[in-house]
Amino acid sequence: MSDKKPSPPVRSDFVAFEDVHSRWMDNDAYGHINNVVYYSFFDTAVNRYLIQRNVLDVVKSETIGLVIETQCKYFSPIAYPDMIHVGLKVAHLGNSSVKYEVAIFKNEDDIASAMGHFVHVYVDRKSNKPTPLPQNVRDVLQQLVKPN
Repeated sequence: MSDKKPSPPVRSDFVAFEDVHSRWMDNDAYGHINNVVYYSFFDTAVNRYLIQRNVLDVVKSETIGLVIETQCKYFSPIAYPDMIHVGLKVAHLGNSSVKYEVAIFKNEDDIASAMGHFVHVYVDRKSNKPTPLPQNVRDVLQQLVKPN
């Protein structure tokens, strides 16, 4: 394991952004947003992105993405009432999975307060067995791939 701390990403490293309002209840006893809430921000941003593009219906979609892995590295604290901007991009688009890279930006900061990743494996809702990404989902996710 490397002792070198990664540098925080900047806004231009991401393709899309979803805004999430922090809430009073997100703050912990130390006066900043509790670490577990960041994962909720990731989940909210990714799923809102998919819902708004009509490739996820949380009640009716036959194919759904289940989270199998997530990680977060923290650089600077955020606290209510900060506005949270979640940067999104796709790092890997597989046959039945997608790996998102995500970052948390507070207010108008250009440097991320946290960064992480979020992996969905797509499954058939009824059988819970992995299934290829539907083409409409793949098309939307392809828009989040950042060109080199």
